[in-house]
Amino acid sequence: MADSLELDALWEDFHRVVNMTSAELSAWLRVRDAEERTEPLPEEAGSETGRQVLAILQKRRTDLTDDDLRVMREVVETVTERADLENEPVAEDADLRHQLMTIGHDPLKP
Repeated sequence: MADSLELDALWEDFHRVVNMTSAELSAWLRVRDAEERTEPLPEEAGSETGRQVLAILQKRRTDLTDDDLRVMREVVETVTERADLENEPVAEDADLRHQLMTIGHDPLKP
């Protein structure tokens, strides 16, 4: 498990880059996986990482597991590398936006 300062920094970074609420992310994962004839059960919607992010958003900091911390680091790294957090978002890249939304980051959300 990470030390307290490292955990605090990771918690802050994760909640800075994951700018969707748990309700928004849950709805997005269900919509993203819905097909014309089928729709997965809510707890099975989305990617494994998306479901893990959703579970982390619903936890208190003291309840995090080592696996949660690993996912949080991966999400922070992915969003930091793929999204331009300093500049205004560009709406033209819908594929990138949708990929980032699957892990809880909507580049068009203030």
